[in-house]
Amino acid sequence: MNSIEKNKLPKHIAVILDGNGRWAQLRNLPRSEGHRKGGENLKRFIDDILELQIPYISLYAFSTENWKRPKTEIHSLWKLMLEFFAKYLEECIEKKICIKISGDITKLPKSNQEIINEAINKTKKNKHLYVNFCINYGSQQEIINAINQILEIKINQFQQTGQIKKINKKEFEKYLYTYPLPPVDLLIRPGGEYRISNFLLWQCAYAELYFTKTLWPDFSKEDLYNALEWYSKRERRFGGLLSIK
Repeated sequence: MNSIEKNKLPKHIAVILDGNGRWAQLRNLPRSEGHRKGGENLKRFIDDILELQIPYISLYAFSTENWKRPKTEIHSLWKLMLEFFAKYLEECIEKKICIKISGDITKLPKSNQEIINEAINKTKKNKHLYVNFCINYGSQQEIINAINQILEIKINQFQQTGQIKKINKKEFEKYLYTYPLPPVDLLIRPGGEYRISNFLLWQCAYAELYFTKTLWPDFSKEDLYNALEWYSKRERRFGGLLSIK
């Protein structure tokens, strides 16, 4: 890690927490045990990010499509989420971690909504690391929600003034779940799949995409450093050209 200059580290990392179920199946364990192991690994991963002083991470914890999974698995996920926040909330407060949520949590069990809102409120002034949990999140729906909010505002604007002002990129982004987080620099997907699965489509417009076959519960500090080493060597042109000397 010493070979990577601090200014070449990403500012915002997004991670698709994939492979928990397969990790368990490979060990003849219930899928819920894979999710539990993945939660334990997440705590360690957050500590690694803190150590590196990377200021923002977004974590794909539960997608809008995950409701298609068996009810028993979904129930175990909500239970594990309760355990995770109950166990680590005080530690997040001590380590100055700010908890943010992207997604529609009104569909979650009431107990989960309550502990999530508690975590948000108790950590909202923290600034060492922003951890954005994407729960009941789908990027296409996020964009549609933003458009609908803007439409409502513009309709009211037209009714009052007879005019509609055009919006720009910065104004549009204010209506996304992730606002005011910066764009994603590096997207990491463990688990051996090579797609981004409706995750932060707008925010990942110029992200570097790193895929690995390592399943999330096995994703180690070394795996993170390998991803960061790979990222540091990327030529990030954002649609432009490198200067030729």
